[in-house]
Amino acid sequence: MLADEPIVKNECSFYDARMPRVSEAHRERRRQQILDAARRCFIRKGFHQSTMADVFAESGLSAGAVYRYFRGKDEIIAAIAATVVDNVTELLRPLVDQDPPPPLDAVLRHGLASVDDLAFGEDGFAQLAPQVWAEALRDPVLLEVVRSRYAVVRGMLSDLVRAEQKVGRVAADADPDDVAAVLFGSIIGYLLQRLLFGELRPGPYAAGLAALTR
Repeated sequence: MLADEPIVKNECSFYDARMPRVSEAHRERRRQQILDAARRCFIRKGFHQSTMADVFAESGLSAGAVYRYFRGKDEIIAAIAATVVDNVTELLRPLVDQDPPPPLDAVLRHGLASVDDLAFGEDGFAQLAPQVWAEALRDPVLLEVVRSRYAVVRGMLSDLVRAEQKVGRVAADADPDDVAAVLFGSIIGYLLQRLLFGELRPGPYAAGLAALTR
């Protein structure tokens, strides 16, 4: 039996070398396929009413294929939440990184317009946001995902406030983190009010915020 072991190993190596290898790009496409399908299910039925069977059907993949990437619905929800906030971060980054920085009201106006396009587009995440917030209150893993991603956005806004203080457009004695928390809250508030009332738009909303600071 021991003498046979090298032959078995060699045969495995022989066949493994001829098996097609799945590329990282393919894995990422398949993962995104699952997330897109789950997002459609969650928007249509909500987190709790959607089942993994719904995700299998919507994605056109087998249970085994989906579970190869995600252990369950909670992991999918966390991945979608992380992706959404990362997309918002990338939308805001070009505005925040400008040197010299644009005025805060301009950042809010353009930032809200970009977020609006992302959130309320055909595959928008706006309807998912309140579900994510509610789910995060019961799921500590999701809560940590949301907190860590939102902390990045608030950090970017804090940096912008510091830059605004240097050019005298924000009071020098203000705490940048406190101001950033208010700005971040205004973005969350915009999304929620847009969902509830519908008629809200980025331009007038940003103008209203700017009027409060004059």
